[in-house]
Amino acid sequence: MTVPTTTPMTAPMQIIRNLQNLKPAHRGCVATIGNFDGVHLGHQAVLAQLAEKADAFNLPLTVVTFEPQPQEVFRPDQAPPRLMRFREKVQALRQYGVDQVLVLKFNKAFSRQSPDEFIQNLLVNGLGVKYLVIGDDFRFGKDRAGDFAMLQSAGMALGFEVVNMNTFLLDGDRVSSTRVRLALDEGEFETAEKLLGRPYRMSGRVAHGDKKGRTIGFPTANIHLHRIATPLRGVFTVTLSGLGGDPLPGVANLGTRPTVGGMKTLLEVHLFDFEGDIYGRHVHVDFLLKLRDERRFDSFDALKAQILLDAEQARAYFME
Repeated sequence: MTVPTTTPMTAPMQIIRNLQNLKPAHRGCVATIGNFDGVHLGHQAVLAQLAEKADAFNLPLTVVTFEPQPQEVFRPDQAPPRLMRFREKVQALRQYGVDQVLVLKFNKAFSRQSPDEFIQNLLVNGLGVKYLVIGDDFRFGKDRAGDFAMLQSAGMALGFEVVNMNTFLLDGDRVSSTRVRLALDEGEFETAEKLLGRPYRMSGRVAHGDKKGRTIGFPTANIHLHRIATPLRGVFTVTLSGLGGDPLPGVANLGTRPTVGGMKTLLEVHLFDFEGDIYGRHVHVDFLLKLRDERRFDSFDALKAQILLDAEQARAYFME
């Protein structure tokens, strides 16, 4: 299956929060359901499959997703770190022909509805789905009693078609969000880029920090990530975009900054040979190479010496 190219949308994508905000104009669609964390090549293949049906039926393409994600409700301590924030996910989905994103608030009350209620409330009464693409391991409803076979049976009875997502393979293995996280954790950014179809990126707004970097000649753009956990931690060679013009090279620390007693996870980016006030700007940071793990140094001077080495390594990467 081909993966869709990123093309400009002819109409703005709509974000609908919860079933009560669905209007009659939203009914009648082709749809898929899932977390879509990372919007990787496998997700993109599903969206391509749906886009063909959306064109054939002249219906909008709808993605149904959950906030928070189910694992974050049932197993918060074991839930995997998200590859992207919800805002980043929306921006990515917009590039692949998605017309509507229905965001369902997931909580234990939502999970207690029966599979039949899930089908009737969401797919039939809510969205009026005509064509649904879903993973054959998708489970839904109370005690996860609903499955792919139940959806297919309901579809035949209620007038909508249910088909399985085609597995998207890369180098013989299935492309998945878990596989992307593993590649990032092991510092294999080229593999992550192949799985995603783009470099791994984090986005956020530049905020004021404690300005300790200025005192040693390394001012940083401080970006609050608004995440429970991150799939990365350490020091990296990066580029930063969103300021106009070409992406800017730099070196970044992603972590809690233990040497200076930091507690909150923060992304700090030092841009090479750059001067300017970028506070409040929304920027994108692409991760290209892991230089080392984050660690605590015995003194601020020792930290400064290591930062000099990190910057030297990062500059050498761009020179090559």
